Amino acid sequence: MIPTVLVFVVGTIVGSFLNVVIYRLPRGESLVRPRSRCPNCGTPISAWDNIPIVSFLLLRGRCRACRAPIAWQYPLVELTAGVLVLAAWLRDGSWLDVAGSVILLLSLLAVFFIDLVHHIVPNAITYPGIMVGLLLAAAQGRFLDGLLAAVGAGAFFLLVAIVSRGGMGGGDVKLAAMMGAFLGWPSIAVAMLIAFTSGATVGVLLIASGRRTRKDPIPFGPALAVGGVLALFVALPLVDWYLRL
Repeated sequence: MIPTVLVFVVGTIVGSFLNVVIYRLPRGESLVRPRSRCPNCGTPISAWDNIPIVSFLLLRGRCRACRAPIAWQYPLVELTAGVLVLAAWLRDGSWLDVAGSVILLLSLLAVFFIDLVHHIVPNAITYPGIMVGLLLAAAQGRFLDGLLAAVGAGAFFLLVAIVSRGGMGGGDVKLAAMMGAFLGWPSIAVAMLIAFTSGATVGVLLIASGRRTRKDPIPFGPALAVGGVLALFVALPLVDWYLRL
């Protein structure tokens, strides 16, 4: 049995790479080269200063070279990735279930921060995600379920995008399809319900606080990501509870 601490540590290491993806992918930069550098002074980050979470604490949240503050996003992504990977590992299921859960969770984590900052959902995540989700669904004997959920969720969001005349972006359409491929039915329906509820709530709060107006764009990808993460863990028990009522 693999120790849970080791699973968490591996998750934080993957989260460190996700930080690279979140920073470089929207900018069209290579995910491999050059080495990670301080965005303020450009100094390459040594291996000792690149240990997930630990280095941030030891450096007290500042670059060793120029003492510029390090964004809290970096340890937050690493910690969240560790927790999500551990949660996927502790779920009951086969290795394929764990693999699918980890891929979906980490993809949604990257989308959450990229769309939050840049207001885009990269095709480099959603297109491969749809294919991987369908392949895993086929390997688990539920290809038709994954395909119908992907097509149904994508078609619904496409209809919303058409009716709203740009209020919903094409990236959200493809993200919904990717989530459907992984989650299947009825989990994708629960994910969409959570996404619309949380997205509407945040939107109302932002407008009420004066931080946004009705004309300001509010990214929906983060809400979809939250819906997908929660649905993965609670959708089926929630549906069973509802049906028993």
